Amino acid sequence: MTDAAAPLSTADGRPLKAALAASQTRARRRALALVAPLFLFVLITFVVPIGQMLFQSVYNPTFADAAPALRQWFDDNPPGAAIDESAFAALAADLKQMRAERTAGAAGTRINYDVAGTRSLFTAAARRADSLEPPYREAILDLDAGWGDPLLWRAMRSASSPITADFYLAALDLTRDQTGAIVQVDEKQRVYKLLFGRTLMLSALITFTCLLLAFPIAHLLATLPLAKSNLLMILVLLPFWTSLLVRTTSWIVLLQQQGVINNALVALGIVGADGRIQMIYNQMGTIIAMTHILLPFMVLPLYSVMRPIPPSYVRAARSLGATSWTAFRRIYLPQTLPGIGAGALLVFILAVGYYITPALVGGADGQLISNLIAFHMQKSLNWSLAAALAGLLLGGVLILYWLYDKLVGIDNLKLG
Repeated sequence: MTDAAAPLSTADGRPLKAALAASQTRARRRALALVAPLFLFVLITFVVPIGQMLFQSVYNPTFADAAPALRQWFDDNPPGAAIDESAFAALAADLKQMRAERTAGAAGTRINYDVAGTRSLFTAAARRADSLEPPYREAILDLDAGWGDPLLWRAMRSASSPITADFYLAALDLTRDQTGAIVQVDEKQRVYKLLFGRTLMLSALITFTCLLLAFPIAHLLATLPLAKSNLLMILVLLPFWTSLLVRTTSWIVLLQQQGVINNALVALGIVGADGRIQMIYNQMGTIIAMTHILLPFMVLPLYSVMRPIPPSYVRAARSLGATSWTAFRRIYLPQTLPGIGAGALLVFILAVGYYITPALVGGADGQLISNLIAFHMQKSLNWSLAAALAGLLLGGVLILYWLYDKLVGIDNLKLG
């Protein structure tokens, strides 16, 4: 017989509590080993690039590295200080260094982000920097009177610090005046707020259109017999087996003024030969093409929540006197809300960041903020501004996630 008061132990004599703890530790280690490759993959390919992007949006040392003397002068003199001979002497020293190191173009490009036309100012002055003699103020102003512009010196003061919030200001159509106060840019130069507003508006409209089209499709899939619904599901998934570029260019063939749809309308006499509808290279083309491409992302979450809903619920409501509309509104629709929320969230986020489709079918009116981000990355090479625009877009998406969690609950997310 064993002592009832003695602690429980395993067959090899170890305390049962210690053996259980060791077993749980080994299980956690195995789970961690299984998850570690995926975690490292997400960290390297997702988290690190986003972190670098966000850092790039506030860090640009191009001018600070090319103009150390000016950077020191700005550190020693507060904003609003008079631009005296010592400031121009520091500028002359930096221009000579830029000529020697061939950095005048890069430094001028950095200032050109804030004050247009200054790149040529720097490169021209650097070529003649060796001829500069005291007094430097008169010598440099003789090269170009633009060196006396207070906005230029304000921009150089701001750029003299590698850490700056100016790119976020530019992404919001804001700038700094001669005193350093934040003001709006000229009305003709305000483009980013317009594009952000257009992106959000079109994304919301595309999401709503996808919901209107996907709801009856998902309901049909959920109520049909399994064999027929599987056949229909193949048709829903078929676009995923076709290249996105092919699907987008197909809409160009269909929607252009000499395309299939306009030719059919003319043949039917609905429109005249000289009244063909402009459905491409504008917002209409963007909406139509993106709705078609993103529709499956709305159908699948809706189908996943509609399939388990017992049809007897609606029949019970009808038997108790509810009309078809009341039974749908109070019984069926509330049970589909997790799918509606998940589909709307997924489609909206995808639409906000779409690039290829608006670039091909949007024209000037159908471009989204992602197209401008690509422009700054590939054409203007203003990577810091592109990173700031992308950072604002990322912040908007995170706010959307937070709102979804507050209104619906992230635990109720149903993606299929």
